[in-house]
Amino acid sequence: MGNNGSAGSPGKSPGHGISRRTLLIGGGVAAAGTAALSVDEVRRLWWRVPGVEKPRKEGELDYTPARWIAASEGNWRRADRPDDYGVDRVIIHVTQGSYASAVQVFQDPAHQAATHYIVGQNGRVTQMIRELDVAYHAGNRSFNERSVGIEHEGFVDRPQDFTAQMYESSARLTAAICERYGIPVDREHVIGHVEVPGTDHTDPGPHWDWPRYMKLVRAASTAGVRAS
Repeated sequence: MGNNGSAGSPGKSPGHGISRRTLLIGGGVAAAGTAALSVDEVRRLWWRVPGVEKPRKEGELDYTPARWIAASEGNWRRADRPDDYGVDRVIIHVTQGSYASAVQVFQDPAHQAATHYIVGQNGRVTQMIRELDVAYHAGNRSFNERSVGIEHEGFVDRPQDFTAQMYESSARLTAAICERYGIPVDREHVIGHVEVPGTDHTDPGPHWDWPRYMKLVRAASTAGVRAS
């Protein structure tokens, strides 16, 4: 009934055997001439063994108030954050278009970019990429690997697009992300796309009300926002 770790030397009980997982990963370590891996390292590396998929549930959410619509796999990279990449930033974007157009392009593999979340003007939150995966959203590989990206429906030159519902809903989302990864709620760690090194983007633009937004994020954090 499967191999659950009884491949050790003769006379050893099943509980002391060597599992297929240990053989596969340990064999690679031995070939590389390195020391034995720790339990945590085995846990992190196991799903990368050829033919092994880390268990995932289709449509699973990191933020329960959101709804799920999957982005194209061409717009993100599979990862195991924060185990392989620490998450220490939230990056704020503006879609330069409608909510529907953002969903459409994030489902297009040729677009080669997408954020983890989209927040609509009505406050609706949609998750399109799992937080443990690397979304192509910042235009900077290091920042992609270390951040969660949030798009906001609207245009940077239209302050009326940034509604109260949007600010409040986005602030609750950002507070939940910051709590989940221990990210400080400040402007060093909650940044705009324009602040990413090397970017040519200007969003969220001059009309994004940072003092208002950060006050809302801090209030949501103080209120004990929890991500499920």
